[in-house]
Amino acid sequence: MNPLRLLPAFALCLALPAAADEARRAFVDEVVKTHGVERAKVEAMLGEARYRQSIIDAITRPAEARPWKAYRPIFLTDRRIADGRAFLAEHREALARVEAETGVPAALIVAILGVETSYGRITGSHRVIDALYTLGFHYPPRQSFFRSELAHLFALANEEGLDIPSLMGSYAGAMGWGQFMPSSYRAYAKDGDGDGRRDLFGSLPDVFASVANYFVAHGWEPGQPVAVRAQVAADAESFVAGTLEPKFEVAELSRKGYVPEGGIGHDKRATLVTLEGDAGPEHWIGFRNFYVITRYNRSPLYAMAVHQLAEAIAAGEGGRLAP
Repeated sequence: MNPLRLLPAFALCLALPAAADEARRAFVDEVVKTHGVERAKVEAMLGEARYRQSIIDAITRPAEARPWKAYRPIFLTDRRIADGRAFLAEHREALARVEAETGVPAALIVAILGVETSYGRITGSHRVIDALYTLGFHYPPRQSFFRSELAHLFALANEEGLDIPSLMGSYAGAMGWGQFMPSSYRAYAKDGDGDGRRDLFGSLPDVFASVANYFVAHGWEPGQPVAVRAQVAADAESFVAGTLEPKFEVAELSRKGYVPEGGIGHDKRATLVTLEGDAGPEHWIGFRNFYVITRYNRSPLYAMAVHQLAEAIAAGEGGRLAP
């Protein structure tokens, strides 16, 4: 039973604003205690935040809710592939340097930027503070996560000297060329140009180094495969991996009737990814590096789109990523 139902109407009207005020006070206390930001700064910045219904509307209809056959055409277009090849050619030297230092392929870094922001053209039309405030205080399903990200935003602004009201990003509060959430910005952003700042809005060397560092921090394996098609035996057993983590040996998946194309070693660990393609189910063997891409965005659709875009971009350079 909802105890608020027992309150008279006038008491309910008083109770809800009081609860909201209490939540804000608790949030401010937590930011001050955990992140060391001055109380006056937190309260002033929180006072800049505005509720936006458009943000609530957007989060309830994410692109990742579509099947693969509808999701893939959004990102694997001739225009996006051509633009990615041109971007890679334009920034070849800087990207090659990052690839040499980290082992993260240049084409993969470019593909992330292509999927996230169309190579920096579309970095978001929502104020970051409005997005995180709206979702942190008005979206119960994930309010704890977004309230934590709002706290990280205040800490990030304090550390990097960012002007919070001017920051623009996605409806979920991701920002910059690579669409980093505030906590990821704090944890993984790198100063790639050596100017003493981590600028994911205006410094491409910082952007390249930061995207690569994100993958390195989550266990990227240089030179190793990402995903390959599975040849499905006629007598293959019905199998759902239930995880994106590479918890199965390739030999085990093969015994179940899902054999990776290309002769991938049977001692490697992988998972089975099944997507709804144009011609029916598509079965893929996803390796550790596929799982790493899903740490950027938890959707297997996202990871596959990034991987295939990177493959297409690399093919234009006369090469390709590991399979």
